[in-house]
Formats: sequence, C-alpha cells, structure tokens
Amino acid sequence: MKRRILIIDDHEDLSTELKTQLGAEGHEVTCANGREGVKTLGNLKTFDLIVIDLENVEFVAEKRLKGECVNLTEAKDQSDSHIRAFKVCGANYRRENFDDEELGKLVAEILTHKANFVDREEILKQLHEKIEFEMPSSIALMEVVLDYLIARVEKIGVTSEEQSNLRVALSEAFINAVKHGNKFDAGKAVHISADISPHEARFTIEDQGEGFDVSKIPDPRDQSNLFKPSGRGVLIIQNIMDEVSYSERGNSLTMIKRSDNDNSSKSS
Repeated sequence: MKRRILIIDDHEDLSTELKTQLGAEGHEVTCANGREGVKTLGNLKTFDLIVIDLENVEFVAEKRLKGECVNLTEAKDQSDSHIRAFKVCGANYRRENFDDEELGKLVAEILTHKANFVDREEILKQLHEKIEFEMPSSIALMEVVLDYLIARVEKIGVTSEEQSNLRVALSEAFINAVKHGNKFDAGKAVHISADISPHEARFTIEDQGEGFDVSKIPDPRDQSNLFKPSGRGVLIIQNIMDEVSYSERGNSLTMIKRSDNDNSSKSS
C-alpha cells in the first residue's frame, strides 16, 4: 500500500537518501527543511508516518497542540552538537487493513539510515541520543523498536545485552503496554521515549489504557501466588533495571539502566 511519509530534517543528506529509498518502494515522500519548510504543509494528519528531527521541536509542538501529532517530548540542550534527537510518529498511520509487518519494515529502514548518520567515530563516545516512537499497538512492531534501542545502548557504550538482560526488561514493558494496557487495539498508540548517553539509558513507555495500581499486583515470590501469572513481569523489570517508577495512573513506566562502567566504579 502506498503511504504518505513526511521527513522533517535539517540534514539534507539523510532526508534525500530516505526519500530516494522509500520513494523507490512506491511511497509518497515529502521532505521539509526546518521550521519554514513545515509551515507550508498544512495538516500533518494527512501523513501516515512522520520522521522528525527534534531540532524542529518548537514548531512541531505547536502542531501537537492542534491535535496533529501528540506526545512530543521537548529535547533539551539543542546547542550541544553531540546530541542527536529524533522522533518517528505513526500516530496517524491508517488503520484499515492494518499490516504491522509493512509498518515494521518502513520503521526499520528509517532507523537503519538514521543510525548510519550518527555513528561517526569522533563523536560516538560523547553521543547523547533522544529518541521517540509513537506507534500503533503491535508486538511485532515493538520488536523492531526494541532491536534498535538495544543496538543504540550497546553502540553508545552503556551496557551490553549479554551483561544487562536489558532486552528482557524492555520486552516485558512493551508487551505489558500492548497486551494489558491497550489490549492489542491497533487503534491505540504506544509512546516510547529513550534518552541514551554514555552514563545511562532512560526509557519511558506509555500506553493509552486505563492504567493500574502497581502496589496491588500480587507478589509472585509469595508461595500463595506461585501459580498466578500476574506480577512476574513487574518483578523482572525491577530486578534488571537500576530504577523503576510508574505514573500515578499506572499507564506510564520509566526505567533507568546505568552504565556498567559507572556501576563498577561505585561498587569498588
């Protein structure tokens, strides 16, 4: 199916390459260079997928207030040349005959190109990435996002997958958001943000469900709860991550994993 894709990016080499690649696959790709370029586009709801360079956050935030692209987190310290921040927004992705494999392939292509443009050796050790995804509820699609985030955490040097079990914790959080929060409703979105620096990786996963009270989940370590399925995912996440917190409503989870180097220095 032909999709309408908007790329808002100040780096013409990235947007040009993406436009060539995605256009060759039959998609309609529009590129906007900065704030002035976006002004001429009108209603962003007409685009299925939006890739946003968060240096444009001010104007896109104005669009959000009009209901055209939601939950955009402001990237701070944009003057720092080592900060690389972007968002992939599929909140308006057309849901009729929804195909998560199709969307997953599109997102994977975009992320591959994005990684190639921010991995120059001279800045890698100081790289600070702010990443956001707003996607329809889909386990398969979450796997694409998970693969990318794990790779970025390892590339920037926070921790390795083998040492941290980070994939297990993030998988539990993603599944909980899609399955328990949004109840597999592709009409509802999952919002994922990651803030990754050499010192730590911070993840926030938010669904559009009713939420829950984490204090009321049965403790799976209690013998009376051994055969109850609920609570295990929450415990796994708490054991793997260095910090875990839930919003008051319970539909948003924030997790922090600190650098292996930082943890080693503190424990020695």
